[in-house]
Amino acid sequence: MRRDASPAATRARRADVRNPILALPSATRLAELHPSVRIELRTLLLDLRRDAQARADDCWRRHKAPMAAYWKAVAVYAGHIARVLR
Repeated sequence: MRRDASPAATRARRADVRNPILALPSATRLAELHPSVRIELRTLLLDLRRDAQARADDCWRRHKAPMAAYWKAVAVYAGHIARVLR
C-alpha cells in the first residue's frame, strides 16, 4: 500500500526551499557567468564558508553565542551560493 507524501514532505523536496538563494532573481544570472569566473567565485565562497565555520566553533567554545550564530549564518549562506555556482 502506497501512502501519498504529506504537503510538508513535498515542500521540503523543492530546491528553492532547501536552498533559498535559488529563489532570488539574480541566482539564474550566476549560471550565465563564464565558467572560469564561476570556479573562482565558488572557491572564494567555499573558503569563506570554512573560515566562518571555524569562527562559529571558536565563538561557541568561548560562550559567545550571538557571534557564533552570526558566523554560522555566514557559513550557511556562503555554502548555498557556492552550490548555485556548481
